[in-house]
Amino acid sequence: MQRFRHYENSYSSSPPPAAPVEEIHTEQLQEEEEEEYTEEEEEMQPLIQESGGVTEEEVLKEQEAEVQESGREEGKTAPVESKNGQRPEGERGGAAKYSLFTWLAVLALLGVWSSMAVVYLDIVDYDSVIAKAQEFRLNFSEVLQGKLKAYDSDGDGDFDVEDAKVLLGLKTSKTEEESAEEGTKPTETPESFYQKEEDHPSQAAAETTPSGEEPPASGSQDVESDIQAAVPLPPLVEDEFTPDHPQDSAHPYEGEGDAIDSTGVLVEELQPEKTAAQSGQYLTSSKVSHEADLQSEERTGSPPAATTEVEPQPVEAAGRTEEPVEEKLPVKKKKKPKLLNKFDKTIKAEIDAAEKLRKKGKLEEALQAFERLVQQFPQSPRARYGKAQAEDDLAEKQRSNEVLQRAINTYKEASELPDATADLMRAALKRRAARQQFLGRTRGSLVTLQTLVQIFPDDVSLKNDLGVAHLLLGDNKGAKQVYEEVLGVAPDNGFAKVHYGFILKAENQIAESIPFLREGLESGEPGTDDGRFYFHLGDALQRVGDDSAYQWYELGHKRGHFASVWQRSLYNVKGLKAQPWWTPKETGYTDLVKVLERNWKTIRDEALAVMDQDRGRFLPEDENLREKGEWGQYTLWQQGRKAGSACQGVPKTCSLLDRFPEATGCKRGQIKFSVMQPGTHVWPHTGPTNCRLRMHLGLVIPKPGCRIRCTNQTREWEEGKVLIFDDSFEHEVWQEADSYRLIFIVDVWHPELTQHQRQTLSAI
Repeated sequence: MQRFRHYENSYSSSPPPAAPVEEIHTEQLQEEEEEEYTEEEEEMQPLIQESGGVTEEEVLKEQEAEVQESGREEGKTAPVESKNGQRPEGERGGAAKYSLFTWLAVLALLGVWSSMAVVYLDIVDYDSVIAKAQEFRLNFSEVLQGKLKAYDSDGDGDFDVEDAKVLLGLKTSKTEEESAEEGTKPTETPESFYQKEEDHPSQAAAETTPSGEEPPASGSQDVESDIQAAVPLPPLVEDEFTPDHPQDSAHPYEGEGDAIDSTGVLVEELQPEKTAAQSGQYLTSSKVSHEADLQSEERTGSPPAATTEVEPQPVEAAGRTEEPVEEKLPVKKKKKPKLLNKFDKTIKAEIDAAEKLRKKGKLEEALQAFERLVQQFPQSPRARYGKAQAEDDLAEKQRSNEVLQRAINTYKEASELPDATADLMRAALKRRAARQQFLGRTRGSLVTLQTLVQIFPDDVSLKNDLGVAHLLLGDNKGAKQVYEEVLGVAPDNGFAKVHYGFILKAENQIAESIPFLREGLESGEPGTDDGRFYFHLGDALQRVGDDSAYQWYELGHKRGHFASVWQRSLYNVKGLKAQPWWTPKETGYTDLVKVLERNWKTIRDEALAVMDQDRGRFLPEDENLREKGEWGQYTLWQQGRKAGSACQGVPKTCSLLDRFPEATGCKRGQIKFSVMQPGTHVWPHTGPTNCRLRMHLGLVIPKPGCRIRCTNQTREWEEGKVLIFDDSFEHEVWQEADSYRLIFIVDVWHPELTQHQRQTLSAI
């Protein structure tokens, strides 16, 4: 009905027809709403006829013109109606043309399309924005934590809830508790010594956290306001570049001692990370030390001179105990070396720029920068030292001995320049000696260290390094003299003690070596926690009948030096199957075992012929393993190679073995005859590596009295039969028969070693 009224108003200027309009209007009131559009058409027909045949479009134009005229007269715009006479939704009552909802929809669509355009057209790099935000958060966290470390009272390396409690006086510090316990603590035994060393900071922190309390990370922010109220934080300082720190000479590949061979090509399998103590291998005249030069890795650091650290006591002030955290910090702070002389300070900016490149790993650019400085300022020791460091790092990166030799030469040049500071001279020569030792040039390293000791005669750590250099050359006498000098001026130096005891043990002064080895290990000084010292201390204790040997073996095992109390080899590959006794089937070398057992008489006859005609081929055992008796060995293969002309004496035996590379190619084993006379006893001992298994073929076995123990199992040989055991486990031999015992020993690779490992493992 509304539509019809609109039409009547819209067309009011035309003379309304009487009969048709009234008729239609009356008829429409009686019909359904579904017939509205039909009635509209009928209503329009009279209007068109009365207008003289004017079309509907002309009528509409005329109507719009009239509406505009009336709007001008009233001073406002007339609303525009739709075709059916209804106003748009936004125009009722003079409102806006479009609704608020329409505008919001338009804005939303614009936002969506804008976001899509930004993402797909890469207008904004969101990844970089997010990365910068994360970097800022991490950097800020590190800076804040670094400043809060000053209040670390429990020694866990960071500031947490427990430190805050101590700072606020709610809890006693760990340092104070330890100092209170020292007065009642009994003399340390090996077990207590182990427990003290084994405690990890993280474990200690976990023990001090009460049960049910939130972890330190989540609760550290809860006390932030209290901390700042109690003690204001130190002002934040931007991390500044400090090129002359002692650690500047640290190298990213320093733990990979055997990574460089004489050709400059990587041939040695990278071994697991080792401690500074483990990385310093050296030779002695005793082969019980397993000829440690085979893995001669440089010592990454020298132990400092023995110093006694006085622990400050808490001070009572105003009814509150002050914790000695602040007082201990200066004791631990290391003095920064002075590497710059007066002239170098004038070009410090250029040196720092080159050093930054080196620290960022841009070694080629750093080397070029230092070379330019050396050309421009040839009298600058710091520039030349930086060049040597860059060459050193580049040699590690490229695995190049040629570049490393250049670095060694440059270190020497830097130390010999006039006006070189004492700290620079010391750092350059120490690094030169270490790199010479790395290349196997131990005699040159010894000369460099002797020069250092002459320049710095009061530096005990340099003398300790010099003693190790003598040991690397097999000069036990020279090393012994050096360590006697050190102990004369520093009798409590643990590093000197443990090495001096090692030398006494190699000289078969068993009882005399024990106190030095024990006290050196108990000192806990850097360079003393080494598997070889646990090995030899336990061995010495066993030989004097002291059952505490196995306590030290257990301690060495818990420290990670031994695979177990029984398996005490020092040069191991992790993950290999470990058991004392093996069957031929378990080894996978059944063909080799069959050949040995089928031809045992041929092998025996050749060995007996050598014993009768050329007995000199059987050399006495020289590893200091016998308590008493005679023990001779005739070696055919050693370290994967034939031993000279040894096979000429037993050609048939050698031809049998040539078919089995698992034996002849075993670089960590031997193939030899072993003859043992009656009355011989071999001390309990272990082999050097878990990478091999040992086969014993019985050739001449007198009965009874010949037996071998491996761990807690004892067996006897049989003629023509093969025994297989892992000699990295403790074993012991008795020969109590009436005549000699003759066996044939064949070492083979551990069956679980890969072909690559067999090719790349160093020889022993």
